[in-house]
Order: sequence, then C-alpha cells, then structure tokens
Amino acid sequence: MKEAIVANTMPESRTRTVGDRRATVLARFTAPKVTTEQYDETIRRLEGSGEWPPDGLAYHVAFSSEGKFRVSEIWDSREQFDAFGQRLMPVLSDVGIELSGEPEMLEVHNIIQR
Repeated sequence: MKEAIVANTMPESRTRTVGDRRATVLARFTAPKVTTEQYDETIRRLEGSGEWPPDGLAYHVAFSSEGKFRVSEIWDSREQFDAFGQRLMPVLSDVGIELSGEPEMLEVHNIIQR
C-alpha cells in the first residue's frame, strides 16, 4: 500500500502513515446517562492512578449535546487507544458510566492548530 501523510500539519515526529496502520485517529463516544460529576470522578481516578493523560492521547474534548454526554479524542494510533481502553473500562464501570455502543473511529486527514 502506498504511504500517505495523514496529519500533514502535525510535527514530523507525530505524523503517521496509512500503510503502517498507525494513522492518527479520532474516537467519538456517547454516554446517554452520564452526569458531569461521574465524568469528573472518572478523570480524578485516572489522574490518581497515573493513567491520565495516557500515552498517545493528543486531544480530549468532553461536552453535552442533545441531552447526551459526548467525548471526542484524537489519538496517535488505534493501538494506543485500544491499550488505554483496557484500563479505562473498569473505571467507567465502577463509576457507573455505560457507553452507548462501540466508539466511532475515524482516520484523521489533517489537524490545524493555532
């Protein structure tokens, strides 16, 4: 497979290629019945355990939309996202957060940062 620059405005050390399956990815989650207190407790627990921010996480944005709590993240690779997910899911369960299905995963073509 021909290599293609996926995130061409990112620093060279962060640029990934499609051919090696380490392309920068956008992960989007929805949790229909999450309170800001549950979210904040999750972050506190992750920080307390030294798990936050995890390796490979470039951006994390949490917000409410249409009555649902949503999170969008930019990851250096799908592998790093998956590895963190193994550590995150028990914390979410303990706090009482259930996601509405699998996260939506999208390859990032470009990131522009001011």
